Amino acid sequence: MGHGDGRGRIVSAADAVDTGTRILHVDMDAFYAAVEVLDDPSLRGLPLIIGTRDGRSVVSTASYEARKYGVRAAMPVSHALRLCPTARVVPPHFHRYHEVSRQVMAIFESFTPLVEPLSVDEAFLDVQGVRRLWGSPARIAELIRARVLKEVGITCSVGVAATKHVAKMASTIAKPDGMLVVAEKDTLDFLAPRSVRALWGVGPKASEALEARGIRTVQDVRSSSRESLERAVGGALAARLTELALGIDPRTINTERVEKSVGHEETFEEDILDRPFLRAELLRLADRVASRLRRAEWETSTVAIKIRFDDFRTVNRSQTLSEPTAVGQRIGEAAQALFEQIDRRDPVRLVGVRAENLRPAGGGGLGLWDDDEGWRKVEGAVDEAMARFGSATISRARHIGRGDGRGAAQHPKDHGQE
Repeated sequence: MGHGDGRGRIVSAADAVDTGTRILHVDMDAFYAAVEVLDDPSLRGLPLIIGTRDGRSVVSTASYEARKYGVRAAMPVSHALRLCPTARVVPPHFHRYHEVSRQVMAIFESFTPLVEPLSVDEAFLDVQGVRRLWGSPARIAELIRARVLKEVGITCSVGVAATKHVAKMASTIAKPDGMLVVAEKDTLDFLAPRSVRALWGVGPKASEALEARGIRTVQDVRSSSRESLERAVGGALAARLTELALGIDPRTINTERVEKSVGHEETFEEDILDRPFLRAELLRLADRVASRLRRAEWETSTVAIKIRFDDFRTVNRSQTLSEPTAVGQRIGEAAQALFEQIDRRDPVRLVGVRAENLRPAGGGGLGLWDDDEGWRKVEGAVDEAMARFGSATISRARHIGRGDGRGAAQHPKDHGQE
Protein backbone atom coordinates (compact mmCIF):
# COMPACT_ATOMS: atom_id res chain seq x y z
CA MET A 1 0.00 0.00 0.00
CA GLY A 2 0.99 3.61 -0.35
CA HIS A 3 2.16 5.63 2.62
CA GLY A 4 0.07 8.30 4.26
CA ASP A 5 2.52 10.96 3.10
CA GLY A 6 2.43 9.96 -0.57
CA ARG A 7 5.53 7.77 -0.59
CA GLY A 8 5.06 4.63 -2.65
CA ARG A 9 2.46 6.39 -4.81
CA ILE A 10 1.54 4.52 -8.03
CA VAL A 11 -0.64 6.00 -10.76
CA SER A 12 -1.87 4.80 -14.13
CA ALA A 13 -1.13 6.27 -17.53
CA ALA A 14 -3.90 8.17 -19.30
CA ASP A 15 -4.44 5.25 -21.70
CA ALA A 16 -4.54 2.56 -18.98
CA VAL A 17 -6.54 -0.56 -19.86
CA ASP A 18 -9.69 -0.71 -17.73
CA THR A 19 -11.33 -3.83 -19.18
CA GLY A 20 -13.78 -5.46 -16.78
CA THR A 21 -13.91 -2.55 -14.34
CA ARG A 22 -17.05 -0.80 -13.15
CA ILE A 23 -16.38 0.49 -9.61
CA LEU A 24 -14.72 3.78 -8.71
CA HIS A 25 -13.54 4.68 -5.22
CA VAL A 26 -13.07 8.44 -4.99
CA ASP A 27 -11.24 9.81 -1.97
CA MET A 28 -10.48 13.46 -1.28
CA ASP A 29 -6.82 14.18 -0.49
CA ALA A 30 -6.27 15.33 3.13
CA PHE A 31 -9.81 16.69 2.95
CA TYR A 32 -10.02 18.85 6.07
CA ALA A 33 -6.62 20.39 5.39
CA ALA A 34 -7.52 20.94 1.73
CA VAL A 35 -10.68 22.84 2.69
CA GLU A 36 -8.71 25.03 5.08
CA VAL A 37 -6.25 25.86 2.28
CA LEU A 38 -9.18 26.52 -0.05
CA ASP A 39 -10.52 29.10 2.39
CA ASP A 40 -7.10 30.54 3.27
CA PRO A 41 -4.65 30.22 0.36
CA SER A 42 -1.81 31.56 2.53
CA LEU A 43 -1.73 28.10 4.13
CA ARG A 44 -0.84 26.37 0.87
CA GLY A 45 2.40 24.41 1.05
CA LEU A 46 2.63 24.64 4.83
CA PRO A 47 2.61 21.66 7.20
CA LEU A 48 -0.90 21.83 8.66
CA ILE A 49 -2.40 20.06 11.66
CA ILE A 50 -6.17 20.17 11.93
CA GLY A 51 -6.92 20.23 15.66
CA THR A 52 -6.33 22.47 18.66
CA ARG A 53 -3.28 23.16 20.78
CA ASP A 54 -4.99 21.84 23.90
CA GLY A 55 -2.87 19.16 25.49
CA ARG A 56 -5.64 16.59 25.14
CA SER A 57 -6.53 17.37 21.53
CA VAL A 58 -5.87 14.84 18.79
CA VAL A 59 -5.09 15.38 15.13
CA SER A 60 -8.20 15.24 12.95
CA THR A 61 -6.04 15.16 9.83
CA ALA A 62 -2.81 16.66 8.54
CA SER A 63 -1.59 18.04 5.24
CA TYR A 64 0.85 15.94 3.23
CA GLU A 65 3.60 18.39 4.17
CA ALA A 66 3.03 17.49 7.85
CA ARG A 67 2.64 13.79 7.17
CA LYS A 68 6.18 13.65 5.87
CA TYR A 69 7.30 14.29 9.45
CA GLY A 70 5.26 11.33 10.70
CA VAL A 71 2.16 13.26 11.75
CA ARG A 72 -0.96 11.09 11.58
CA ALA A 73 -4.67 11.35 12.34
CA ALA A 74 -5.70 10.48 15.92
CA MET A 75 -2.20 11.34 17.19
CA PRO A 76 -2.11 13.77 20.15
CA VAL A 77 -1.47 17.27 18.83
CA SER A 78 1.28 17.72 21.41
CA HIS A 79 3.14 14.71 19.96
CA ALA A 80 2.50 15.90 16.40
CA LEU A 81 4.10 19.26 17.22
CA ARG A 82 7.16 17.51 18.61
CA LEU A 83 7.50 15.69 15.29
CA CYS A 84 6.86 18.83 13.26
CA PRO A 85 7.50 21.97 15.38
CA THR A 86 6.90 24.29 12.41
CA ALA A 87 3.41 22.97 11.73
CA ARG A 88 0.52 25.40 11.73
CA VAL A 89 -2.34 24.20 13.96
CA VAL A 90 -5.72 25.08 12.46
CA PRO A 91 -8.97 24.48 14.38
CA PRO A 92 -11.48 22.30 12.52
CA HIS A 93 -14.55 23.83 10.85
CA PHE A 94 -16.87 20.86 10.49
CA HIS A 95 -19.83 22.74 9.06
CA ARG A 96 -17.60 23.96 6.26
CA TYR A 97 -16.33 20.43 5.58
CA HIS A 98 -19.90 19.15 5.25
CA GLU A 99 -20.72 22.03 2.92
CA VAL A 100 -17.81 21.17 0.61
CA SER A 101 -18.67 17.49 0.88
CA ARG A 102 -22.15 18.18 -0.47
CA GLN A 103 -20.59 19.93 -3.47
CA VAL A 104 -18.36 16.95 -4.16
CA MET A 105 -21.15 14.38 -3.79
CA ALA A 106 -23.32 16.40 -6.18
CA ILE A 107 -20.60 16.06 -8.80
CA PHE A 108 -20.50 12.29 -8.30
CA GLU A 109 -24.28 12.06 -8.63
CA SER A 110 -24.18 14.06 -11.88
CA PHE A 111 -22.32 11.11 -13.43
CA THR A 112 -24.26 8.19 -11.94
CA PRO A 113 -27.13 7.66 -9.52
CA LEU A 114 -25.25 4.70 -8.03
CA VAL A 115 -23.21 6.56 -5.41
CA GLU A 116 -22.45 5.15 -1.95
CA PRO A 117 -20.95 7.78 0.36
CA LEU A 118 -18.68 6.25 3.00
CA SER A 119 -17.90 9.48 4.83
CA VAL A 120 -17.72 13.19 4.10
CA ASP A 121 -14.70 12.72 1.86
CA GLU A 122 -15.05 9.40 0.04
CA ALA A 123 -17.56 7.37 -1.93
CA PHE A 124 -18.00 4.35 -4.18
CA LEU A 125 -19.54 4.80 -7.63
CA ASP A 126 -20.83 2.15 -10.03
CA VAL A 127 -20.40 3.55 -13.55
CA GLN A 128 -21.24 0.46 -15.60
CA GLY A 129 -24.60 1.83 -16.71
CA VAL A 130 -23.34 5.24 -17.83
CA ARG A 131 -20.48 4.20 -20.09
CA ARG A 132 -22.33 5.19 -23.27
CA LEU A 133 -22.92 8.64 -21.85
CA TRP A 134 -19.52 9.38 -20.34
CA GLY A 135 -17.05 6.80 -21.65
CA SER A 136 -15.01 4.06 -20.00
CA PRO A 137 -14.59 3.86 -16.19
CA ALA A 138 -11.06 5.29 -16.42
CA ARG A 139 -12.34 8.16 -18.58
CA ILE A 140 -15.12 8.86 -16.07
CA ALA A 141 -12.59 8.87 -13.25
CA GLU A 142 -10.52 11.49 -15.05
CA LEU A 143 -13.62 13.61 -15.73
CA ILE A 144 -14.58 13.47 -12.05
CA ARG A 145 -11.09 14.45 -10.92
CA ALA A 146 -11.06 17.39 -13.33
CA ARG A 147 -14.50 18.63 -12.27
CA VAL A 148 -13.76 18.38 -8.55
CA LEU A 149 -10.60 20.42 -9.06
CA LYS A 150 -12.26 23.00 -11.30
CA GLU A 151 -15.59 23.41 -9.49
CA VAL A 152 -14.57 22.81 -5.86
CA GLY A 153 -10.87 23.64 -5.91
CA ILE A 154 -9.47 20.54 -4.20
CA THR A 155 -7.89 17.31 -5.44
CA CYS A 156 -9.03 13.72 -5.16
CA SER A 157 -7.61 10.29 -5.88
CA VAL A 158 -9.54 7.55 -7.67
CA GLY A 159 -9.23 3.78 -7.76
CA VAL A 160 -10.83 2.01 -10.74
CA ALA A 161 -11.43 -1.73 -10.46
CA ALA A 162 -13.88 -4.58 -10.85
CA THR A 163 -14.74 -4.67 -7.12
CA LYS A 164 -15.16 -2.26 -4.22
CA HIS A 165 -12.33 -3.81 -2.26
CA VAL A 166 -9.73 -3.45 -5.01
CA ALA A 167 -10.95 0.03 -6.00
CA LYS A 168 -10.44 1.27 -2.44
CA MET A 169 -6.97 -0.23 -2.27
CA ALA A 170 -6.11 1.39 -5.60
CA SER A 171 -7.23 4.88 -4.56
CA THR A 172 -5.07 4.65 -1.43
CA ILE A 173 -2.01 3.75 -3.47
CA ALA A 174 -2.70 6.59 -5.95
CA LYS A 175 -2.76 9.30 -3.28
CA PRO A 176 -2.38 12.18 -3.49
CA ASP A 177 -4.02 13.53 -6.65
CA GLY A 178 -3.77 10.37 -8.73
CA MET A 179 -5.69 7.60 -10.45
CA LEU A 180 -4.86 3.91 -10.44
CA VAL A 181 -6.68 1.49 -12.75
CA VAL A 182 -6.69 -2.25 -12.05
CA ALA A 183 -8.15 -4.16 -15.00
CA GLU A 184 -10.10 -7.27 -14.02
CA LYS A 185 -7.48 -9.58 -15.55
CA ASP A 186 -4.76 -7.89 -13.50
CA THR A 187 -6.54 -8.17 -10.15
CA LEU A 188 -4.67 -11.20 -8.77
CA ASP A 189 -1.27 -9.83 -9.74
CA PHE A 190 -2.16 -6.46 -8.21
CA LEU A 191 -3.24 -8.02 -4.93
CA ALA A 192 -0.43 -10.56 -4.49
CA PRO A 193 2.33 -8.30 -3.04
CA ARG A 194 0.03 -6.12 -0.94
CA SER A 195 0.30 -6.22 2.83
CA VAL A 196 -2.24 -8.34 4.62
CA ARG A 197 -3.03 -5.19 6.60
CA ALA A 198 -4.55 -3.72 3.42
CA LEU A 199 -7.32 -6.34 3.34
CA TRP A 200 -10.70 -5.12 4.48
CA GLY A 201 -11.55 -6.55 7.86
CA VAL A 202 -7.96 -6.89 9.09
CA GLY A 203 -7.51 -4.71 12.16
CA PRO A 204 -4.41 -4.40 14.35
CA LYS A 205 -5.05 -7.57 16.34
CA ALA A 206 -5.85 -9.67 13.29
CA SER A 207 -2.78 -8.41 11.43
CA GLU A 208 -0.53 -9.24 14.38
CA ALA A 209 -1.99 -12.74 14.59
CA LEU A 210 -1.48 -13.30 10.86
CA GLU A 211 2.02 -11.86 10.75
CA ALA A 212 3.05 -13.95 13.77
CA ARG A 213 2.36 -16.98 11.56
CA GLY A 214 4.34 -15.59 8.65
CA ILE A 215 1.25 -14.45 6.73
CA ARG A 216 2.35 -10.98 5.66
CA THR A 217 1.06 -10.51 2.12
CA VAL A 218 -2.07 -11.33 0.16
CA GLN A 219 -0.08 -14.02 -1.63
CA ASP A 220 0.70 -15.53 1.79
CA VAL A 221 -3.03 -15.68 2.49
CA ARG A 222 -3.57 -17.60 -0.76
CA SER A 223 -0.75 -19.98 0.09
CA SER A 224 -1.92 -20.66 3.65
CA SER A 225 -4.20 -23.51 4.61
CA ARG A 226 -7.71 -22.73 5.76
CA GLU A 227 -6.89 -24.30 9.12
CA SER A 228 -3.92 -21.96 9.62
CA LEU A 229 -6.02 -18.90 8.81
CA GLU A 230 -8.82 -20.04 11.12
CA ARG A 231 -6.39 -20.55 14.00
CA ALA A 232 -5.11 -17.01 13.46
CA VAL A 233 -8.33 -15.03 12.99
CA GLY A 234 -11.31 -17.37 13.39
CA GLY A 235 -13.54 -19.05 10.85
CA ALA A 236 -15.61 -16.10 9.65
CA LEU A 237 -12.71 -13.75 8.97
CA ALA A 238 -10.63 -16.58 7.49
CA ALA A 239 -13.36 -17.25 4.92
CA ARG A 240 -13.64 -13.56 4.12
CA LEU A 241 -9.89 -13.09 3.68
CA THR A 242 -9.66 -16.13 1.42
CA GLU A 243 -12.24 -14.61 -0.91
CA LEU A 244 -10.69 -11.14 -0.88
CA ALA A 245 -7.23 -12.56 -1.57
CA LEU A 246 -8.71 -14.18 -4.69
CA GLY A 247 -10.30 -10.91 -5.78
CA ILE A 248 -13.81 -12.03 -4.85
CA ASP A 249 -15.99 -9.25 -3.45
CA PRO A 250 -19.69 -9.54 -4.39
CA ARG A 251 -20.80 -6.33 -2.65
CA THR A 252 -22.76 -3.91 -4.76
CA ILE A 253 -23.25 -0.17 -4.35
CA ASN A 254 -25.64 0.62 -1.49
CA THR A 255 -27.42 3.90 -2.16
CA GLU A 256 -29.84 3.66 0.76
CA ARG A 257 -29.08 6.24 3.43
CA VAL A 258 -31.42 6.54 6.37
CA GLU A 259 -31.44 10.24 7.24
CA LYS A 260 -32.41 9.81 10.87
CA SER A 261 -30.71 10.20 14.19
CA VAL A 262 -30.92 8.78 17.68
CA GLY A 263 -29.72 10.70 20.69
CA HIS A 264 -29.81 10.97 24.46
CA GLU A 265 -28.78 13.92 26.59
CA GLU A 266 -28.79 14.65 30.30
CA THR A 267 -29.04 17.88 32.28
CA PHE A 268 -27.36 17.89 35.69
CA GLU A 269 -28.98 19.39 38.77
CA GLU A 270 -25.55 20.78 39.67
CA ASP A 271 -22.87 21.87 37.22
CA ILE A 272 -20.08 19.30 36.90
CA LEU A 273 -16.32 19.94 36.74
CA ASP A 274 -15.22 16.34 37.21
CA ARG A 275 -13.99 15.36 33.73
CA PRO A 276 -13.59 11.60 34.41
CA PHE A 277 -17.21 11.62 35.53
CA LEU A 278 -18.28 13.48 32.38
CA ARG A 279 -16.39 10.99 30.24
CA ALA A 280 -18.20 8.17 32.02
CA GLU A 281 -21.54 9.89 31.40
CA LEU A 282 -20.78 10.13 27.70
CA LEU A 283 -20.07 6.40 27.63
CA ARG A 284 -23.31 5.69 29.52
CA LEU A 285 -25.32 7.75 27.05
CA ALA A 286 -23.49 6.05 24.17
CA ASP A 287 -24.58 2.68 25.54
CA ARG A 288 -28.20 3.85 25.55
CA VAL A 289 -27.91 5.16 21.99
CA ALA A 290 -26.31 1.92 20.82
CA SER A 291 -29.00 -0.17 22.48
CA ARG A 292 -31.69 1.72 20.59
CA LEU A 293 -29.77 1.34 17.34
CA ARG A 294 -29.57 -2.42 17.79
CA ARG A 295 -33.26 -2.69 18.62
CA ALA A 296 -34.10 -0.80 15.44
CA GLU A 297 -31.46 -2.73 13.44
CA TRP A 298 -29.57 0.41 12.49
CA GLU A 299 -25.93 1.44 12.52
CA THR A 300 -24.48 4.92 12.79
CA SER A 301 -21.92 6.51 10.50
CA THR A 302 -21.47 9.70 12.54
CA VAL A 303 -21.19 10.32 16.29
CA ALA A 304 -22.00 13.77 17.65
CA ILE A 305 -21.84 15.25 21.15
CA LYS A 306 -23.48 18.26 22.74
CA ILE A 307 -21.89 20.00 25.73
CA ARG A 308 -23.63 22.91 27.50
CA PHE A 309 -21.57 24.89 30.00
CA ASP A 310 -22.68 26.76 33.12
CA ASP A 311 -23.00 30.01 31.13
CA PHE A 312 -25.41 28.18 28.77
CA ARG A 313 -23.00 28.31 25.86
CA THR A 314 -23.43 25.10 23.89
CA VAL A 315 -20.71 23.35 21.90
CA ASN A 316 -21.43 20.65 19.32
CA ARG A 317 -18.84 18.34 17.81
CA SER A 318 -19.17 15.43 15.39
CA GLN A 319 -16.97 12.75 13.90
CA THR A 320 -17.58 10.50 10.91
CA LEU A 321 -16.60 6.91 11.63
CA SER A 322 -14.52 4.87 9.20
CA GLU A 323 -17.22 2.17 9.31
CA PRO A 324 -20.82 2.18 10.60
CA THR A 325 -21.39 0.64 14.03
CA ALA A 326 -24.00 -0.08 16.68
CA VAL A 327 -21.40 -0.89 19.35
CA GLY A 328 -21.75 1.29 22.45
CA GLN A 329 -18.06 1.07 23.28
CA ARG A 330 -17.10 2.39 19.84
CA ILE A 331 -19.68 5.19 19.95
CA GLY A 332 -18.57 6.06 23.49
CA GLU A 333 -14.89 6.21 22.55
CA ALA A 334 -15.69 8.55 19.67
CA ALA A 335 -17.81 10.73 21.97
CA GLN A 336 -15.04 10.88 24.56
CA ALA A 337 -12.45 11.78 21.92
CA LEU A 338 -14.67 14.62 20.71
CA PHE A 339 -15.11 15.82 24.29
CA GLU A 340 -11.34 15.96 24.81
CA GLN A 341 -11.02 18.23 21.79
CA ILE A 342 -13.08 20.97 23.46
CA ASP A 343 -10.82 23.63 24.92
CA ARG A 344 -13.08 24.88 27.71
CA ARG A 345 -12.70 23.41 31.19
CA ASP A 346 -15.68 25.23 32.74
CA PRO A 347 -18.42 23.49 34.71
CA VAL A 348 -20.79 21.49 32.50
CA ARG A 349 -24.56 21.71 32.76
CA LEU A 350 -25.59 19.21 30.05
CA VAL A 351 -24.04 16.41 27.99
CA GLY A 352 -25.52 14.60 25.01
CA VAL A 353 -24.58 11.88 22.55
CA ARG A 354 -26.20 11.47 19.16
CA ALA A 355 -25.90 8.88 16.38
CA GLU A 356 -26.37 10.44 12.95
CA ASN A 357 -26.36 9.35 9.31
CA LEU A 358 -27.96 6.02 10.12
CA ARG A 359 -28.20 3.09 7.77
CA PRO A 360 -29.67 -0.43 8.04
CA ALA A 361 -27.48 -2.79 10.03
CA GLY A 362 -25.23 -4.84 7.79
CA GLY A 363 -25.86 -2.58 4.82
CA GLY A 364 -22.18 -1.82 4.48
CA GLY A 365 -21.28 -5.44 3.73
CA LEU A 366 -17.84 -6.39 5.02
CA GLY A 367 -17.14 -4.59 8.29
CA LEU A 368 -13.88 -3.02 9.26
CA TRP A 369 -14.54 -3.26 13.01
CA ASP A 370 -13.34 -6.83 13.44
CA ASP A 371 -11.72 -5.79 16.73
CA ASP A 372 -15.22 -5.06 18.10
CA GLU A 373 -16.38 -8.66 17.90
CA GLY A 374 -15.95 -9.13 21.66
CA TRP A 375 -17.87 -5.95 22.46
CA ARG A 376 -20.68 -6.98 20.13
CA LYS A 377 -21.06 -10.26 22.00
CA VAL A 378 -21.03 -8.53 25.39
CA GLU A 379 -23.55 -5.92 24.34
CA GLY A 380 -25.72 -8.56 22.69
CA ALA A 381 -25.81 -10.44 25.99
CA VAL A 382 -26.70 -7.20 27.79
CA ASP A 383 -29.57 -6.65 25.33
CA GLU A 384 -30.92 -10.11 26.13
CA ALA A 385 -30.61 -9.53 29.88
CA MET A 386 -32.35 -6.17 29.65
CA ALA A 387 -35.18 -7.68 27.63
CA ARG A 388 -35.64 -10.36 30.29
CA PHE A 389 -35.07 -8.44 33.52
CA GLY A 390 -35.55 -4.78 32.61
CA SER A 391 -33.10 -1.99 31.78
CA ALA A 392 -32.80 -0.78 35.37
CA THR A 393 -31.04 -4.00 36.39
CA ILE A 394 -28.12 -3.73 33.93
CA SER A 395 -25.26 -1.23 34.04
CA ARG A 396 -21.52 -1.00 33.48
CA ALA A 397 -19.58 -1.56 36.69
CA ARG A 398 -18.07 1.95 36.50
CA HIS A 399 -21.57 3.44 36.78
CA ILE A 400 -22.60 1.52 39.89
CA GLY A 401 -22.85 3.78 42.92
CA ARG A 402 -23.04 6.94 40.86
CA GLY A 403 -26.80 7.11 40.95
CA ASP A 404 -27.93 9.03 37.92
CA GLY A 405 -24.76 11.02 37.88
CA ARG A 406 -23.91 13.22 40.86
CA GLY A 407 -27.21 14.87 41.19
CA ALA A 408 -28.06 14.49 37.54
CA ALA A 409 -31.68 15.16 36.85
CA GLN A 410 -33.39 12.08 35.48
CA HIS A 411 -34.71 13.92 32.45
CA PRO A 412 -32.58 12.67 29.60
CA LYS A 413 -34.06 14.33 26.56
CA ASP A 414 -34.81 11.49 24.21
CA HIS A 415 -34.49 12.84 20.70
CA GLY A 416 -35.59 9.62 19.06
CA GLN A 417 -35.53 9.66 15.26
CA GLU A 418 -35.46 12.83 13.23
